[in-house]
Amino acid sequence: MARKVTIALEDDLDAGPADQTIRFALDGADYEIDLSGHNATAFREQLAPFIKHARKAGHGPARSATSRQRSTSIRAWAQEHGIALSQRGRLPARVVEQYQADTTATHAR
Repeated sequence: MARKVTIALEDDLDAGPADQTIRFALDGADYEIDLSGHNATAFREQLAPFIKHARKAGHGPARSATSRQRSTSIRAWAQEHGIALSQRGRLPARVVEQYQADTTATHAR
């Protein structure tokens, strides 16, 4: 038996149909609100003067695809060599050094 599940967003301001979910943060808290196109436009227009004078705040430098691939390669190498690592988070410097030493020696042969 087939089942079809439909999710209908409801505008959080006027309970009508919503077209989108807008995510934003203020004072260290993250929020999201479901709004119709009309209310989303109004929301953005109200914030526009403040955004115009604000600066974007990053959460540190974005990781590149190359950086992610390198981490994946190091984790795979570590697993092949019996080195236990978590699947997420920063790689220990000693493991990166071991990987570099091993792969440099392998490529030099």
